[in-house]
Amino acid sequence: MVAIGHQLTSNPEPGMRSKTAVARLDLGSARILLADRDVLGRRLIEAVLEERGYAVVSVPDGVAAFQALEEHAVDVVILDVTRDGYDGFNTLQQIRHDRRYADLPVLLLTNPMASNHAEAGLESGADDLITKPVEPRVLLARVRSSLRTRRALLGMEAAHAVVAALANEINSRDTDIRLHTERLGLYASELGRRVGLSATDLNAIAYGTLLHDLGKIGISESIRLKPGPLTPEEREVMKRHTEIGERIAASLAGSERFGPIIRHHHERWDGQGYPDGLRAEAIPMGARIISVVDAFDAMTQYRPYRSPRSVPEAIEELRRERGRQFDPRLVDTFIQVLEWDSVI
Repeated sequence: MVAIGHQLTSNPEPGMRSKTAVARLDLGSARILLADRDVLGRRLIEAVLEERGYAVVSVPDGVAAFQALEEHAVDVVILDVTRDGYDGFNTLQQIRHDRRYADLPVLLLTNPMASNHAEAGLESGADDLITKPVEPRVLLARVRSSLRTRRALLGMEAAHAVVAALANEINSRDTDIRLHTERLGLYASELGRRVGLSATDLNAIAYGTLLHDLGKIGISESIRLKPGPLTPEEREVMKRHTEIGERIAASLAGSERFGPIIRHHHERWDGQGYPDGLRAEAIPMGARIISVVDAFDAMTQYRPYRSPRSVPEAIEELRRERGRQFDPRLVDTFIQVLEWDSVI
């Protein structure tokens, strides 16, 4: 399942750029860590980068590079494997296996005559390759591309930290809600994989699952935590949580992907849902997935005002609502997940 729920930290770990630094990560003034045993080649690369305004941390080899990561917050690593060979690939693997640097862009300096370098580098987690002798325009293009990726990732991490904190504000007050969200994450990711969604879409669903009820933070606790059934008036108030949640998330990076899931997870296949009365495939796929798994989980869990249904009873209800409340294909696939894979 796509990982969700990173913890907030007030102080970044050694060598890590604070997530608030995303606003300061300018493509022309970032810090580059360069590791190259070729002294002349290293000086030439330093000169090209520094001329464009980059700060360069220069070291002779991969071992020194990993040590430098402990001391400097860097945005891109350029690592030589033409002379550093085995040690260079080992350093790359060290970087990729350290959670602090897992998303740090790493560019490899390679020998164009050594095709195995390219294959080994990409398999070990390199983001791009630069062949020697280095062409300045190629070098700068690769660095700019990596920095754009880095900036986007920092933005997503910052958004994740904020939205996770907001979601936890709701979930921490109610153990049942927290467990409900965790189960939905399991169900939704498995169902999404079964219907062939991309990694990007699965990631959006992970956010959407975590935040689908985010808007309830704007609903009075007397309604949100009411132990019995809601009155018709209270239900209308509760319905607003989908729109409130979308508004809260709107300013966060990536919200264009998970915002529609938050807004539309109570739409119905037959068009009788809310807030917009969307019908069938007009409903975003992520919202349709959460609609199915949310209903199943709600039916099989205890509520103060009713007993839980058994799994077979809940499955039968999904079948009855197939093509009315729920996407028929998703119902069929989810039932297969429940019956064949013992996800529950």
